[in-house]
Amino acid sequence: MNSPARNGVKDGRISTGIGDLDNILGGGLTANRSYLLEGTPGSGKTTIALQFLLEGARLGEPGLYITLSETAAELREVAQSHGWSLDGIELFELVNEDGLDPDSEQSILEPSEVELGETIQGVMECVDRLRPKRVVFDSLSELRLLAQSSLRYRRQILAMKQYFSTRACTVLMLDDRSSDPGDLQLHSIAHGVITLEQAAQDYGTERRRLRVVKMRGVKYRGGFHDFAIETGGVAVFPRLIAAEHHTDFKAQTVSTGIDNFDQMLGGGLTVGTNTLLNGPSGVGKTTTAIRAGLTAIERGEKAAYFLFDEGMGTMLARSKAMGMDLAPHLASGDLRVHQIDPAELTPGEFASWVRNAVEQDGARFIVIDSLNAFLQAMPGEKFLLLQMHEMLSYLNQQGVITMLVLGQHGIVGDIRSELDLSYLSDTIVLFRYFEWRGQVLKAVSVAKSRTTDHETSIREFLLTEEGVKIGSPLADFEGVLTGLPNYRGKTPMMSAEPAAAED
Repeated sequence: MNSPARNGVKDGRISTGIGDLDNILGGGLTANRSYLLEGTPGSGKTTIALQFLLEGARLGEPGLYITLSETAAELREVAQSHGWSLDGIELFELVNEDGLDPDSEQSILEPSEVELGETIQGVMECVDRLRPKRVVFDSLSELRLLAQSSLRYRRQILAMKQYFSTRACTVLMLDDRSSDPGDLQLHSIAHGVITLEQAAQDYGTERRRLRVVKMRGVKYRGGFHDFAIETGGVAVFPRLIAAEHHTDFKAQTVSTGIDNFDQMLGGGLTVGTNTLLNGPSGVGKTTTAIRAGLTAIERGEKAAYFLFDEGMGTMLARSKAMGMDLAPHLASGDLRVHQIDPAELTPGEFASWVRNAVEQDGARFIVIDSLNAFLQAMPGEKFLLLQMHEMLSYLNQQGVITMLVLGQHGIVGDIRSELDLSYLSDTIVLFRYFEWRGQVLKAVSVAKSRTTDHETSIREFLLTEEGVKIGSPLADFEGVLTGLPNYRGKTPMMSAEPAAAED
């Protein structure tokens, strides 16, 4: 999903045809240079190369695809699968069915010498005839086989690079990385190098990412960036750097829609901060987040809900049963619920979804429910923490109120979390179960707030048909921090009012 705001190309550069890849490259490719696009088979080289040529065709620039590895028919099938037409792009096969003719075989000279010379000559004749502005050479692996020695191979690549530069061509040379992994000849010759990687997961879709290894004279965005091959082309998701994004906003405190909860928070939620709702399953974290999001919508703001765990239909039905009907807000577009499948999502793609929710949809309230499922989309905990640090910093700098839901293992007793996000959170709200007179009740407390003077008391928490209710401070509530909270006092309990009346 390429954002229009990120598709611009700086002066003196040409676009790759993929807006977010241009963003990573600092404005696109320098014209009239040769670039190496390397990756294992299936990593997306051909798709990116075709988008590069199609962008040129859109601008009226002649394009040439020189292929030693795929036939013209196969290339047209790839284009057709994406809904593209290759009209205006010349497809040139260096090896065609004539190469299968026994009469074409050499018997006096060394075949590799003749074939390599004929291949290079064929490339030059085609370029001189068509005078393209953009060229794709697919692939260098076949050229390496024809050269047979690294010296001849390097010499031919240098000769081709010089030849193309004198013809005012911008060239993408594709390579499948079948050579020795330590062989960096191509890296030293090319003006720029982009490496594509794909990795199969134990479960779920394969993960693809790219890295700009080298780009002479250009300040590019380093590190790995996730990308996906979709119908319609490659979608690149630049690594999020929070320091690059800042919006002026007015710091203020807004209501959650629950009076006693606002009081516990020291006045409500502060714009440009994030709140972590922490507790065991079923205790009311999601309902609290929905209530706060609905209040934001009623204030005239837009909200986005990223739902990992629960089905969207279940969430809507449960919310309506508690007096929070979300359907009208979904219909109006004030609320967007994104049902996420962690097995099919990369971290970079998720960060891109969050950015689009803020920058394109105008969301000022965001819920991520839950971080437990998001963890499953990551290769390791340390990467999740870094990812979440950048994302939360970005959201805070955009003046967005963020609510994070983190489920804990266990119901009572030893309750644990899969990861510790306390240092990243501006506000931490703890939800717990406790027992009272043979009943399992719920309690809530605010453990931390960086922006307000929060209440330190523990209150009873109740889910009803009328929504969320929070009672008076439980002065005799003990053991909440031990993981096995219990109540020994005489404070009247909201949950026990009918039972008390019977007594």
